Amino acid sequence: MSSGVSGAEIAELSREYSDLKDVVDTIEGYRRTLADLTEARAMLKDPEMRDLAEEELPGLQQALEEAEHAVKLALLPKDAADARPAIVEIRPGTGGDEASLFAGDLLRMYQRHAEARGWSFEIIELQSTELGGIKEVVARVAGQGVFARLKYESGVHRVQRVPETESGGRIHTSAATVAVLPEAEDVDIKIDAGDIRIDTMRASGAGGQHVNTTDSAVRITHIPTGIIVTSSEKSQHRNREIAMQVLKTRLYDLERQRVDGERSANRKAQVGSGDRSERIRTYNFPQGRMTDHRINLTLYKLDAILQGDLDEVIDALTSDAQATMLAELDA
Repeated sequence: MSSGVSGAEIAELSREYSDLKDVVDTIEGYRRTLADLTEARAMLKDPEMRDLAEEELPGLQQALEEAEHAVKLALLPKDAADARPAIVEIRPGTGGDEASLFAGDLLRMYQRHAEARGWSFEIIELQSTELGGIKEVVARVAGQGVFARLKYESGVHRVQRVPETESGGRIHTSAATVAVLPEAEDVDIKIDAGDIRIDTMRASGAGGQHVNTTDSAVRITHIPTGIIVTSSEKSQHRNREIAMQVLKTRLYDLERQRVDGERSANRKAQVGSGDRSERIRTYNFPQGRMTDHRINLTLYKLDAILQGDLDEVIDALTSDAQATMLAELDA
């Protein structure tokens, strides 16, 4: 006898259970620490136990403060999309060929970061330049807490270096734009058939890596918004699936931006939910430096960062966002 519960509903309930269990475990840890502190204070009245209690009290008081902070963090409002896979889009900005090459560097940085964290990284659409740079890339990243980690990457990334194509040795500044969107689920967005136009065309495949002699590439245009999505894999059926999923994700993101805009109209926008035209980070090659302008963080480990070592940066951005939320709750 069927229970009538779908696989998607079971997965959602499982995520909710996991989130609630983490909160309960954190609260129980706070209660245990509080009980230990209460017991140690009571021991002060016992002459035989006083020395031991005085030795333990400072550590327990520190542990209680940390446990209280952990409870506050656990009770902060969660972004419902944090546990979702992400669609990552990278496009060159100002800087011509150098911007396209830098976009390729960012793609490899995120690929290596995903690999280090055990995430899957699937390139959906890739358009390359003759010099090996990137005109546009769209990728799907899946794994534990992907959007929660990568959402802070949205914005303009600026690079300062001597281009390989520059013979005079002058430092150039160019940029690439990164957009990280939480992947939409079927329940999030419903698209009317009359609102889209689907065209097929001949494709060369991802980055021109294989030649496709059939009209398998798919381009979907969402008429009300003007959003255009393409997919150029070998299978036309698979391309329709991919393009529709990316279209739903972009529409879902538009709705999230609208809601976030209303919510933050009277307060400072949080890191990670701001304008994607904002310059968020500079990668300075001569100095081996990366600076995140949102939190004034500078690290002199550019090579490691471009190899995918982003945890220190993302952890700092996450802590800053949490501190902002805590300050708003306490205000």
